[in-house]
Amino acid sequence: MTDLYPTADDRELLRQAAAAHTAATREVEAFLRRLPEVPDPADITEYANLLSREDRARGERDTAADAAGLMIGSMEPDQG
Repeated sequence: MTDLYPTADDRELLRQAAAAHTAATREVEAFLRRLPEVPDPADITEYANLLSREDRARGERDTAADAAGLMIGSMEPDQG
C-alpha cells in the first residue's frame, strides 16, 4: 500500500523551521512598532516572551539545518 502522506525530508523540515523563525521575528518587529514611548511592565513581559519564542524558533531552525547537512562552525571571529 502506498503511503499517501510521505514523511517530510530534512530540507522540507528546514524550510518549515525557517518559516517559523521568520514568523517569530516578524512578531517581534510588530511588537516594536506598537511599543509605547514608555513601556510598562506588561510590555516588558510581552517582549521577553516574544524574544524567547524567537530564540526557540532559531534553535529549531539551526537544528534542522544541521540535520539537512548545513552545519557551519562558529561565525564569531577567532579571539587569538
